[in-house]
Amino acid sequence: MDLTVSTGERGALTVVHVGGEIDVYTAPLLREALDKQVSAGRVDLVVDLDEVTFMDSTGLGVLVGRLKLVRSQGGTLRIVSSQDRILKVFKITGLDKVFHIFASVDEATSPAEVESAPADVETAPSEVETAPSGDPARHTNGALPDGADPHPVVGEIDGSPSATGAAVER
Repeated sequence: MDLTVSTGERGALTVVHVGGEIDVYTAPLLREALDKQVSAGRVDLVVDLDEVTFMDSTGLGVLVGRLKLVRSQGGTLRIVSSQDRILKVFKITGLDKVFHIFASVDEATSPAEVESAPADVETAPSEVETAPSGDPARHTNGALPDGADPHPVVGEIDGSPSATGAAVER
């Protein structure tokens, strides 16, 4: 399946609507679309994944990279999804603690959410926690340390052995 990307404005926020499958073949298209917005100075982004039917680790990598990019420019990146299969990808990888995830575009762009968006504060490497699995840890503020794999493949998910690590069904 193809990937569709369109954009719209909601006040000071740019909403990027994404549909289809985000995988190794289509992730570069998403990266280009998000980079185009950032290059144009639009660094407060809402990425609407409600029409996404599948997302693999390549898609997550694009989102983590763009999150770092917009934060480095004083911006924000919010995720919208109400689909369990997409939310599960964020939860399994722990990225649900890194991204602000909303159930709807209206919720993500509400004036209360826009005003209360936390400023990104970099955490010193000495404040890195050790994850229970012993995998590379996240900063105490939920951000990934520089060079950390945003979606490490581990041998267990929720305590059950897995041959492939994190796998998400289509």
